[in-house]
Order: sequence, then C-alpha cells, then structure tokens
Amino acid sequence: MPSRDDFFRDILNSMFDGVYFVDPERRITFWNRTAEGLTGYEAREVVGRRCADNILVHVDGDGRNLCEGLCPLARTLEDGESREADVFLHHRNGHRVPVAIRISAIRSPAGRITGAVEVFSDNSRRLAEFAEADRLKRLALVDPMTELRNRRFTEMSLQSILKEVARYSWPMGLLFVDIDRFKRVNDTYGHEAGDQILKAVGQTLVQSVRSFDIVGRWGGEEFVLIIRNITGKSLGRLAEKLRVLVAKSFVTLAASQVGVTISIGATTISPDDTVESAIGRADQLMYRSKAAGRNRVTLG
Repeated sequence: MPSRDDFFRDILNSMFDGVYFVDPERRITFWNRTAEGLTGYEAREVVGRRCADNILVHVDGDGRNLCEGLCPLARTLEDGESREADVFLHHRNGHRVPVAIRISAIRSPAGRITGAVEVFSDNSRRLAEFAEADRLKRLALVDPMTELRNRRFTEMSLQSILKEVARYSWPMGLLFVDIDRFKRVNDTYGHEAGDQILKAVGQTLVQSVRSFDIVGRWGGEEFVLIIRNITGKSLGRLAEKLRVLVAKSFVTLAASQVGVTISIGATTISPDDTVESAIGRADQLMYRSKAAGRNRVTLG
C-alpha cells in the first residue's frame, strides 16, 4: 500500500502547474513533473540546490534579477505572507518563459516557518502557439530552425497591416532586431551553438510579446516584430524590455554560459508606408543602434 508521502507526491506530480518546495535556506526539496516540463530541468538536477543557482533565475519585465534582493520567495520565508507575481523564468535551453507564480509559507504545527512552496503556470499560451505553428508549417510559412514565422509570412502580415493603417489609422509598430557579434559565436562555438542562440533569442522575443503580435525570422541573425495597437513611446518601452530580457538570458555551451545582446530599430508605421519603406527605416534605425555601441534601442 502506498505511503502517505507517496500519495501526496503522486497528486503533486499530476498537477498542471509547476510546483516546488524549498527549505528555509531556499534549497529545493521537491520538484514536480510539470516543473520539469516548464523549465527543462529534471528533479534529479535541482533537488538539493538553491533556486537561485542558475536554475530559474527569475527576472521581472524590466530585466531585474529577482534573486538579488527582490526575491518574493525569500520575502515569504521571512514574513510568512503569501505572494503572487508575473515573472520570466530561465529555461534550460536558454530562452525566457513568462510565468505566473504563487508563493505560500509552510509552517510547523507550532507556527514556525519551515519552508515555502511556489506554484507556477505558463503565461505564454504555448499550446495555442504550437497548434498555430503546426498549421503554418503545412503552409510553408514557418522558419524550420527557429519555428518562428518566416520572412514570407512576415512580409504578408506587414502588407496586411499596412492596409489597416492606411484605412483606419490604427497605431502599429515595427521592430528590426539583430543579434550583436553573432559571427563571433559561430566562430568560437560552432554553427550548432549558433543555432541554439538563434532559437533562444527567438523564443525570448515571441514569449515576451502578446499573442496577436508577430515575431518573424527575417534572415540570418535578424528578426522582425510587428506590434499591433501601440504608439511610439510604448513601442520604445517594449523594445527596451526585449533588449534587457535577451541580455539577461544565456545558453550553456561546453560548460560555459554564453549570452548575447541585440540591437533594435523601432519605428511606427505611417499610412503612406510600403513594406520596403517601413522595413528599410527600421533597418536603418537598427544600424544606428549598432553604430552607437550595440545592445541598445533606437526609436524613430
């Protein structure tokens, strides 16, 4: 007959949310199967380690590392208060995943705090994205390596957006993104490593915008994002958020943590734009970011 501990472990492993428990020192004592799926880390790799040991590395939307003085889990261990937050965890494959977290203290019968539990769920509508990606693959509109929309799809979408802007004057934005010094990654670690970096950057971008925005691989190490219903100032803030999130991410290659930065050109789409003029303007703004030192956003 299963023990009581086995019974509760089976319940936790059957949950749709990621669940993990920590002791007062924030060492992980339990890691359920959904946590494995959402993070890419198996229980045997994380149980016994502290949650800040390059595992989840939570950051907020401004790229601030929550393990450095802002950790809601640490605060709950101190005061026993339950907390909720929307954060970005670091997946083992290198990209950022938006999650909603809920944290509660665990107490002894005498009321002493003996640990905490964090429950986290995927905020990225991943299943809908996967279904859409499968449909688009059949139409040859997905980049096979990154599984983002390809250049053809992005151009078609931009053409449709231009008609909406011309007809209704709806505010739309365009971001042209280029990975900085990407050739150096390929030369140092090889093209397979470069592919991992491209996938990680692409996933961070697509999971950090809304489901109806479009993220496409334009070619090489370039990405184009079409952002709906956004004004210039908000577009600049979004571009800066994306820049920070990529800069705070890394991929583990040959026992080294390899990170990259991106340069971004951000522009709003005008009613008289064509695909060529909008892309060309965003591209030139991106090159101004490169010329100014890389790892920055230029809005125009």
